[in-house]
Amino acid sequence: MSKHEEYEKRTEELILPILDKMGFELVDVEYVREGQDYFLRAYIDKPGGITIDDCVAVSREMNVLLDELDFISGAYTFEVSSPGLGRPLKKDKDFARSIGREVELKTYRPREKKKEFSGVLKSYDPQRITIVCDGQELVFERSDLALVRLALDF
Repeated sequence: MSKHEEYEKRTEELILPILDKMGFELVDVEYVREGQDYFLRAYIDKPGGITIDDCVAVSREMNVLLDELDFISGAYTFEVSSPGLGRPLKKDKDFARSIGREVELKTYRPREKKKEFSGVLKSYDPQRITIVCDGQELVFERSDLALVRLALDF
C-alpha cells in the first residue's frame, strides 16, 4: 500500500464516525499533490446536499484528530467539500444510488474509435458496468474506465 493510500485509508477510518454522528455520507477521500502542495480532501454528501456549514463542522472535528494523531508526514492542507455536480462514481454504493440515471464514461483506450460515452446506468457488478445508449446496451470492464460520473443536467 502506498503512503497516499495509507493516508486516505486512515483518514476514512477517522472521519466515518464523525459523519455517521452528523448523518452525512463519505463519498471519497483523496491525498493529492497539486504543484508543490499536498491536499487531503474529504468529499461528503447528504440528502438535499451539503452546505458550507456542514463542511466547516466536519473540518473542525477532523482537524482536532489530524493534529492529535499527526500520521501524515510533511505539510498538507485538509479540505472538506461536497462532491459537486457531475460527481464521480467510485464505490458500489455510488453505482447503486445512480441506477437509472444518466452517466458519462471515459475509457483509458479507445473503443470503436471513441473514449467518451454517455447513457443510462442499467447495472453494475465488481467487474463491469452496463449503460444503455441509444437503445443499445454497452458493457464496460470497470478496469478499463478512467472515469465514471453523473452526467450534468443543464
